[in-house]
Order: sequence, then C-alpha cells, then structure tokens
Amino acid sequence: MLKKIVLASNNSGKASEFGEILTPLGVEVHLQKEFNVPEAEENGLSFIENALIKARNAAKYSNLPSLADDSGLCVDALNGAPGIYSARYCGEWGNDKGNNDKLLEALKDVPVEKRSARYFVALAYVRSYDDPVPVVVTASWEGSIGLKPMGQNGFGYDPLFVVTGRNCTAAQIPYQIKNVISHRARALSLLVAELHRCHDI
Repeated sequence: MLKKIVLASNNSGKASEFGEILTPLGVEVHLQKEFNVPEAEENGLSFIENALIKARNAAKYSNLPSLADDSGLCVDALNGAPGIYSARYCGEWGNDKGNNDKLLEALKDVPVEKRSARYFVALAYVRSYDDPVPVVVTASWEGSIGLKPMGQNGFGYDPLFVVTGRNCTAAQIPYQIKNVISHRARALSLLVAELHRCHDI
C-alpha cells in the first residue's frame, strides 16, 4: 500500500515533479487543496522557517505526513535579495515579468562579473503537526544574472539565471536535464536519502 504524503502546495506541476521521484519509492503525493488546507502565513525569516511553517500547517489540517519546500533566488550584489521574497519581489505575487524587470533594474549598474547568484531551496518533512524531529534538507544551484531574459522553458527567474558551467540560462535547458541538476532535484535526492535513513520510506 502506498504511503500518503501531503505536499504543502497547490501547484500541480510541483506535485508531478515530486511524484516522479517519490511514487516509485511507494509514496503517493497529494496536493494540500485535496484536504482543504488553508494557505499558511509565511512569516519566517528564512527558507527553512517558511518550509517548516508550510509543512506543519498542511499536517495539522490533513492529519498526514507533509512535505513543503521554500525556495528563491539570492543575488550576492543585492545582499541576498530577493531571497524569501522572490515570488513577490515586484510587490505582486507570482508576477514573473515584474519580478525579472525589477531584478534587471536593481542590477543595471552591476558589471557582469559581479552578478553571481544562486537558487536556494529548503525542503521540510514532518510526520505530524508537532513532529519534534522534522527532516530538513537544503540545496543550491550556482549561477549569475544575465543582462536580458533568454529561453522559453522554466518559470520565475529562469530566463535570467545563467547556470554556472553551462553557457545558457535555466530557461534554455530542457526540463529532463533541469530536473536532474536543479536545486530542487538535488534537495529531493538528499531528502530521499534522509527518509531512507530514518526508515520513513
């Protein structure tokens, strides 16, 4: 029998991404909206705090183990911004074009060699709402911010994120490759290893 895990998200694309890795391991991934889980108030000051807030919230309302991720873009020249505010950097949640435009404006006087950045992700898994020993893993994907958007794949800041070691942006990389080398893919691999070690899967 498959083990049910609630993904603290309503993003079906994200559920598919997690499901591809977890389903073969005997885990069934469900979106939180299936259990009428209300959106959590992400008031943490770090990716890890926000991931835990979301995971505990989903577990509380579903009474099932829950998994959450919190991720964003950290630009060195901007002291780590947009960071945990990546999705709403321009003031409007999920406005990719607005966010990218604001980022380019913020970096307009920064030379190419000083535009280093990374995608960062924290994954948090809780067995119950009050789990005292949650499983938390983090991973990053190194790159820099280009001078203009390039590529049609991906979302968020992918058209501006030039991947270290590859002469292209994250939006120019095929999904099959991105889903192996991205920060989220790396974090998922770490999570699976940790869940195995703890005998949770």
